[in-house]
Formats: sequence, C-alpha cells, structure tokens
Amino acid sequence: MLKYAAAIVITIVLGLSSRRYSSELPDVISDNAGDILWASMVYFGFRFILLKRKLVWAVCLGIIFSFGIEFSQLYQAQWLVEIRRTVVGSLILGRGFLTIDLFRNVIGIAIAYGVDKYGFKRSMNTTQFWR
Repeated sequence: MLKYAAAIVITIVLGLSSRRYSSELPDVISDNAGDILWASMVYFGFRFILLKRKLVWAVCLGIIFSFGIEFSQLYQAQWLVEIRRTVVGSLILGRGFLTIDLFRNVIGIAIAYGVDKYGFKRSMNTTQFWR
C-alpha cells in the first residue's frame, strides 16, 4: 500500500514539474508528459484503493476513468468551464477535449502497469532476498 501512495506522490511531483519546467524540456516531453503522468497517477490511485484485486482492474478502471474525464471535456456548461479555469479544476478535469489525450492516457496507464508488474515485483524480490 505504501508503494502506491509513494508512486502517486512521485507521479504528481513529476507531472507538476513537467508543467513548471516545460520550457526547459524537449518538446516531445513537455507536450506529452503531463497527460501521461496524470493517467499513471490514476492507475496508481486505483491500485491504492483496490490493493487486493488483480492489476487488470486498475488498468480497466484507469482507462474508463481517464477516458470519462477526457470525454467530459466535450460538455461545456458554464459552471463546469468555471471550475476548469481554476488551477485545481484544470489539473483534475483538463480544459478541452483532444483525441491525442486518449492515446496519452493509454500510454500512461501502460507505463504504470509495467512499473507495477515488473518494477515493484523486482524491488519486492530484492528486498525479500536481503531479509
């Protein structure tokens, strides 16, 4: 559980940093990192909540949730637009629908899944080896 909480915090810090320092990063990173990291954070959030479930649950729910947020950007009610104009609202809900963001979401969730399945497993095995 602690590893997912740490992964969420690290992903948020990386995501905010990618926005803050976007002018110093290569365009391919500054254009894509925020959405990829946001989707990774969503995956880790579902893993944190659904710790006892299989990884596929976090993948599926992460895709459904992130696609839901992206498609909700097509709805432009004034009250929702006002929320999206705030810093927190734009970080959570985004600002406008972009098809490319759906691909970025899938990539972010796939990366987080890979880290979860192979990176966390490897670190757990290494820790157990030394105990």
